[in-house]
Amino acid sequence: MRVRGRARRGSAPAVAVLLLTAVLAGCDDGPAPPQSSKSRSLDWKRCDAPEGGTAPGSGWRCATLDVPLDYARPDGETIGIALIRKAATRKSERLGSMLFNFGGPGGSGVDILPRAAASYRELNTRYDLVGFDPRGVAASAGVRCRGDEEQETAYREVDMTPDTAAEETAFVADGTDFGAGCERLSPAVLPHVGTTNAARDMDAIRRALGDRKLSYFGISYGTELGGTYAHLFPETVGRVVLDAVVDPTADSVGHARNQATGFQRALDNYLRDRGQDPAAGTRRIADLLERIDKEPLPTTSGRELNESLAVTGIVTPLYSRSDWPTLTAALDEAENSGRGDRLLQLADSYNGRDANGHYDTRNHSQRAISCADAKARPTVAEARALLPEFRELSPVFGPFLAWDTAGWCAGWPVEGEHDTPEASAPGAAPILVIGTTGDPATPYEGARRMADELGEGVGVMLTNKGEGHGSYGESACVTSLVDAYFLEGKVPADERTCS
Repeated sequence: MRVRGRARRGSAPAVAVLLLTAVLAGCDDGPAPPQSSKSRSLDWKRCDAPEGGTAPGSGWRCATLDVPLDYARPDGETIGIALIRKAATRKSERLGSMLFNFGGPGGSGVDILPRAAASYRELNTRYDLVGFDPRGVAASAGVRCRGDEEQETAYREVDMTPDTAAEETAFVADGTDFGAGCERLSPAVLPHVGTTNAARDMDAIRRALGDRKLSYFGISYGTELGGTYAHLFPETVGRVVLDAVVDPTADSVGHARNQATGFQRALDNYLRDRGQDPAAGTRRIADLLERIDKEPLPTTSGRELNESLAVTGIVTPLYSRSDWPTLTAALDEAENSGRGDRLLQLADSYNGRDANGHYDTRNHSQRAISCADAKARPTVAEARALLPEFRELSPVFGPFLAWDTAGWCAGWPVEGEHDTPEASAPGAAPILVIGTTGDPATPYEGARRMADELGEGVGVMLTNKGEGHGSYGESACVTSLVDAYFLEGKVPADERTCS
């Protein structure tokens, strides 16, 4: 189970998060005026419905931008990057385009942006809102690795915290099989789906939109993509916000360690909010998981809730404080009624499974992009050695995240690019970096490290005291500061706080 850094489920605020505090300081010169009020190299048309979804409506237009499959061969084969746009509502005051990435990796901007657009209504007054499917995702040569039946079998039969040699063998074999499926079904694109190439695509999108500077809103994994863009193209950084920030200094083991810390912190806060002692509550949940590992819980669907699915179900509502009552109901059902319906429903939502048993491909894309990025390939022995430390960090989530370091890219057919991404961006305009103190998936400490990595005068650190994965649309203070930054160029003072 790889914990996704992603937009929250469901609604509009569901993908965003943003800025901070109360005193505004200084102004930039604003985005460079767009070259044209219309995109030059894109043929915008009425949008078709995405797979499994509905068409976004008449206010939206879609286009495809051809970019090199391999940037080392710019005149070679191309792939299409799917785009969606909603024009600024005050055309006479238009500042340009604002590009979004909502996280994952693997999130479809073409699908998410129309559902989230109500949260960005104020920004849409002066910006065209633009979403895209990064390469390897959905309509942009989306990676596919296995079918629904294979996916269902893996979730049902593979123990993500193996207890025996046989379970360890099956665990690693499943990871290797997943990678082989990606290579078989998506051979051309698989070596080229890393974040560096996605950042290059973003600059191609900027040029095609006619903008001299990039205005960008990156959430969760979108912050890593934004940091990579700033490193590669500091001179074209315009107004950029990074919210729910991925730690750029962490390798694959470091990310797992961060998430064990973050999700346990969120679980502790949830338990305190329910009037429970965090240590005792954590032990109770860990004991429940041990019982489920030995004897999965029944559900009305006939499917069973195993330990791996139970942990996924517990993770899901920790992304947003508003979902904490859902977690309470699910745990009560499992503990007091001995049934797993609610936790299984939460796990299915997280895993992209619909009521008909069809899985979307977010997990395929996420894995392909992550493994194209990360050079490290921890072994089973190395993962096993992490268990004592990770159990100490989180008895509930630690074992899963420790084992995940070995299973995620096991036998992956493509070599990873780096140990950690580059985010230094000397000479770039100020970039607003927002960390939420109770963020479970991308812990607060990562935002500080991103601000430091971007460099002095570039990374502007903004702290949101609160819970959940992202803050724009959730915190009035954050929302007003982000709007003032994007619309008026007002940069909050560094080290400010919203509470």
